[in-house]
Amino acid sequence: MRRGWKLGLEGVFAGRASMLAALGTAVLIGSAFGAGAASAETPPAETPAAVTPAMETPPAVLPAVETPAVETPAVETPAVVTPAVETPVTPPAETTWLCKPGLVEDPCESSEETTVQLGDGSTSVEQAQPASNPPIDCFYVYPTVSSEIAVNANLTIGPEEKQIAIDQASRFSQDCKVYAPIYPQLTLVAITTPGDVTPAASEKAYIGVLSAFEEYLAKYNEGRGFVLIGHSQGALLLKQLIKEQIDPNPTLRKQLVSAVLLGGNVLVPKGKTEGGDFQNVPSCQTAGQTHCVVAYSSFLKEPPEGADFGRVTSPLLGTTTPEQLANDEVLCVNPAVLSQDGSAGPLQRYESTTPFPGFLGLFGDIHAPKAPTPWVSMPGQYSGQCKQVNGASWLQLTDVGPAEDKREQVAEVLGPLWGTHLEDVNVALGNLVGMTALQAATYKAETEPPPPPPPRRRRPRFRFYRHQPPRRGQQPPHRFYAGHDGPIGDGFPGPRYGRR
Repeated sequence: MRRGWKLGLEGVFAGRASMLAALGTAVLIGSAFGAGAASAETPPAETPAAVTPAMETPPAVLPAVETPAVETPAVETPAVVTPAVETPVTPPAETTWLCKPGLVEDPCESSEETTVQLGDGSTSVEQAQPASNPPIDCFYVYPTVSSEIAVNANLTIGPEEKQIAIDQASRFSQDCKVYAPIYPQLTLVAITTPGDVTPAASEKAYIGVLSAFEEYLAKYNEGRGFVLIGHSQGALLLKQLIKEQIDPNPTLRKQLVSAVLLGGNVLVPKGKTEGGDFQNVPSCQTAGQTHCVVAYSSFLKEPPEGADFGRVTSPLLGTTTPEQLANDEVLCVNPAVLSQDGSAGPLQRYESTTPFPGFLGLFGDIHAPKAPTPWVSMPGQYSGQCKQVNGASWLQLTDVGPAEDKREQVAEVLGPLWGTHLEDVNVALGNLVGMTALQAATYKAETEPPPPPPPRRRRPRFRFYRHQPPRRGQQPPHRFYAGHDGPIGDGFPGPRYGRR
C-alpha cells in the first residue's frame, strides 16, 4: 500500500476564531495571575513616626512632646496591570519556498515519467512534462510529514517535505505554476502526544501559511488565477484561509480558480452546494466549473461512528452543535465524473515509486510500488462514487479490476476511523490534474479578452479623373478616365472608359 499524504492534524482546530479565543483566555489568565499583588491597589506605606532617639534628659527639661506621625499621603498608585494583549505570532521575515518557479532544485518540477500497469499485467510508459507557460498558479500546503522532535516544525526543507511535494503536487505542474511554502506545521510527534497541540501551536502553523500566501500575492501572483491544494493538515489550514481571506473578498474570489481540500471535512448544508464553512464559495458541480471547492474523504466502506473523516461528528471538527448535526454534512465532490449526479466514475491512480523517508517510512504496510520509472499509474483498478448514508458522506472506493489483478491494493492502514486517508490524493491524482486543466481552460476563457477580429480585406477603389487620356481621333466632350488602385478581373491594372 502506498500512501498519498501522511498523517493529519489531530486535536481540535475548529477555526481561527476559537483558537484566538482560547489563546486570548490563556493570556488573560496568565497576565491576571502574574500581576497578583501588583495589580491590587497598593496600600499606603506605614511610614513610622519620626522617633527621636532616647536621650537621658530629665523630664522637666524636655517635656514629653507628642511628635505627630509623619503621615505619607496615600497616593493612589495605579495598579501595575499587565495588559491582556494577544501574544502575536511573528511570521518569518521571508518565506522559505519548497516549490517556486525558478528554484535551482524544485521537487514540483521533477520527472513525471510513468509506468502504466494494467490489470492483465501488461505495461507501457507514459510521458508528461510541466507546462512551459501555464495560465494559472497552484498554491500547495502539504500535510503532516515532519519527523522533528518538536511541536512545530522549523523552516528547514527536509527529505519528507521534498518527497510529499513530489507525491502530491508535482503532477499539477502540467496545469499551473506550483508554489509551496515551508511552514511551521504541527509535527507527527505533536499530533500523537496528548496535550501538545495547543491553540498557540495551531495558530503558529496557520500564521506561517497565511504570511506565505500574502507574500505570494504581493510578489509573484500578478493578478493570475490560482488553485489552492491541500490535504489533511494542509486542507484544514487552507479552509481557514479561505474563510478569512477569500470568502469575504470579491477580488480574491474572482481569482480563485478552485480549491482542492482533501481530508479536511468541509461542511455544507445537506443537499446544497453553498453555505456551511463558506458563504460565497460553492462546491464544484461540473468538471469545468470555476471559483468553487473540490473536497472529499475516501473510504472502502461506510465510515463508522466516531470516524475522523466523513462525519459531522468528527473529533477534528471540535464541538458539534445541534444545528450542524441536523443541517450539515461533509462535502463530497467526485473528481471521476463530469457532473455531480451521484454516479460512479473510473479513478486514475498515480503512485510514486520512491520510498517515503522519515517516521512515515517506518509503517510496515506503507511501501512504494516497484517500477523503473519515478511513477506508476494503475488505471481501471478503482471506481469512485460519492455516497451519503446514515449521516456519513464520503468517496466510496470500489475495486473494479479483473480477478487476476496483481497490482497494489488500497488499504485502511490507519484503521477504519481514518479510512483510506493516506490515499485521498493519489487514488484520484490523474482525475484531479485533469479537472484542474479543464478549470484552467475555463478560467482563461472567462478572463482573457477575446482575440481581435481578422482584418477586413481591402476592396479595389475606382477613381474618376476629369481629363481626356491621350487618344487618336476626336473625343466626345464629356468623356472620363477611370483609373483604380488595385487589380480588377484578371489582375490587369489598365484603365476603363465610360460616359458620365
